[in-house]
Amino acid sequence: MDSRDPTIFALSSGRAPSAIAIVRVSGPQARAAVERLCGKLPTPRLAHVATLRDLDGSALDEAVTLWFPAPHSATGEDVAEFHIHGGRAVIAAMFDALGSIDGLRPAEPGEFTRRAFENGKLDLTEAEGLDDLIHADTDRQRRQALRHLKGLLGEKAESWRQQIIEASALVEAGIDFSDEGDVSSELIVPALRKITALKFEIEETLAASAQSERLREGLTVAIAGPPNAGKSTLLNRLARREAAIVSPYAGTTRDVIEVHLDLNGYPVTVIDTAGVRDTVDPVEQEGVRRARDRARTSDLVLWLVDANDEIAPRLANADDHAPVWIVRNKVDLMGGKGEAGKVPSRLDISAARGDGVPELVAALVTYAQDFFGSGEMALISRARHRTLLWETIHALDRAGRAAGQGDELLAEELRIAIHSLGRLTGRVDVEDILDVIFREFCIGK
Repeated sequence: MDSRDPTIFALSSGRAPSAIAIVRVSGPQARAAVERLCGKLPTPRLAHVATLRDLDGSALDEAVTLWFPAPHSATGEDVAEFHIHGGRAVIAAMFDALGSIDGLRPAEPGEFTRRAFENGKLDLTEAEGLDDLIHADTDRQRRQALRHLKGLLGEKAESWRQQIIEASALVEAGIDFSDEGDVSSELIVPALRKITALKFEIEETLAASAQSERLREGLTVAIAGPPNAGKSTLLNRLARREAAIVSPYAGTTRDVIEVHLDLNGYPVTVIDTAGVRDTVDPVEQEGVRRARDRARTSDLVLWLVDANDEIAPRLANADDHAPVWIVRNKVDLMGGKGEAGKVPSRLDISAARGDGVPELVAALVTYAQDFFGSGEMALISRARHRTLLWETIHALDRAGRAAGQGDELLAEELRIAIHSLGRLTGRVDVEDILDVIFREFCIGK
């Protein structure tokens, strides 16, 4: 820890007002901040109740203070936590007091976690897991994020990296002893066996995580169809609230409306789109264009039609978008001729009354299970992970093909593979992506 580094502070708990607010301080001046506000330094890692006082000696609040000296803290620096009352005036007074101490400044988004990374308290995959855990909306997202926070991918990547380093050492030794008969081949052969086994193992990991990163973003389901088919009514039924305006007049929905749902732990975004029809209204035309675009980029389309219509229009360019389920609505108005429920490819429902909707939801859950696979148990949760692992595989593949063409080429490809895995965990050459990763964090984390 460099004493010239600025000491940062931020609110690390929820938005005010609240019962308790936690203000965290990290850096070389954290000790001075505690002594200035509390009058003395508490015993490390033991809660201490004290009256916090401003620089002029006036009381700020009665609070619990915790002191974590470096390096045994979350960031690896001196860290202090002030558990104060969560009123806006109390928090503002606390920030004013901290800001008036030399060397202290408010933290940037993700700066606490970035310092933890830079001080070796966690690797990049763990930092990303922490961010995912904070933003998890469903239980399956939580479980996936927790696996990454535990460092499971980082541990696996480091194990692969060490094995490639061992293979590289054999190749380098073979280069060094190339003038001593068959010593070189005796070292290269076991290195190639290790490379082949590693390439196969990483490929298996990627195959088992085919859709795992999508669990972070969720499944997108578009409700599309002609006007007055009941799309907004179905959206409200699924959301269990009045998320969209329902009207008997065609063209009421002009823009795309999104609702985020938790279906059995799977994150699903349901989109209500404008009714697809020919129109001369330029605003409605734009709504129809957006409806078609969102349908084409969705993971599943529920094409909703009125069950009383003998001929229902279909979505144009069907080959350009995801699977389409035909959902016949308003079966309650058919005098008992509808078959509520049934299996995907065609479902009969009454969005207004609820008939067939539980079956539709169950079908969506089954589709999500198949779509995500074992996403929560997979090691890979981001496109960055997948890209770097594929770079590693390609380098190992080139290394295997370079055997016999020159040990120097083989050694260089292994160095590339080691570098790719190092970038995955943040060991080497990641300065260009650190800002991108940590600016997504909330302030105070």
